[in-house]
Amino acid sequence: MFDFFANIFGYILNFIYNFVGNYGLALIIFTVLLKLAMLPMSIKQQKTMKKNTKIQAEVKVLQDKYQNDPVRLNQEMMDLYKSENMSPFSGCLGSILQLIIILSIFFLVSRPLTFMLHVDSEVVNGYIKEIQENSEQKASYQEIAVIREKGAEDERVRINMDFLGLDLSQVPSQNYSDWRVFIIPGLYVITSIASMKLTTNIQAAKKEEKTEEKGAAEEDTIAEMNKTMNYMMPIMSVSIALIAPLGLALYWFVNNLIMIVERLIINKVCKD
Repeated sequence: MFDFFANIFGYILNFIYNFVGNYGLALIIFTVLLKLAMLPMSIKQQKTMKKNTKIQAEVKVLQDKYQNDPVRLNQEMMDLYKSENMSPFSGCLGSILQLIIILSIFFLVSRPLTFMLHVDSEVVNGYIKEIQENSEQKASYQEIAVIREKGAEDERVRINMDFLGLDLSQVPSQNYSDWRVFIIPGLYVITSIASMKLTTNIQAAKKEEKTEEKGAAEEDTIAEMNKTMNYMMPIMSVSIALIAPLGLALYWFVNNLIMIVERLIINKVCKD
């Protein structure tokens, strides 16, 4: 499934690359177009989140009222969601689709010869075998290694990955001596933290003040969960950014920038 989407994305990315002649610029344009295509779903998700937040108070009342009657509770909850024209699984489809896109982009960026240039597999495998025979260490991203080693002599596997003086084929964890490889991952981490903080602030602004002790306890629990995420997500971001090619980090960085702007606009437009 991921190969299928990576292949489609690859045709689009290659089409853009043939116009601009630069891998980094092509990735940026591709990211913008993809986010624009996903905008209707993002707006729908934002509205769903708002509506879901609104009915949670009613769900809690039902849970307290029918805590000893699970059958009646399920029926009342289904009636509630039906009256609000919602599904208990609203938002799941969007989350699943986003996960598919993330993994497909990873496939695309880590194997650009297969999914972007659509080079014959025999050519790619032949070069991979040759590089492995001449190197003591196996490359983490074999097709990236082919581009770096053979791109200058064979235009079939050539991609211009020079972007503002940075080689987007480099992997930070394998190039500690070059401080420049940490620029894009660093920007990615910063925007990840900013995006997370923005989401937290937006959610906090939407919450209605609760006077009941039980409601306050729930708020404290959510706050603790958010606090944990605030620590874990940057760590995960750093880990991924360090072991991925810079091309992937560039995609994530641009995606984060667009996401921040998107959330600010959608939140303002979708206010009740």
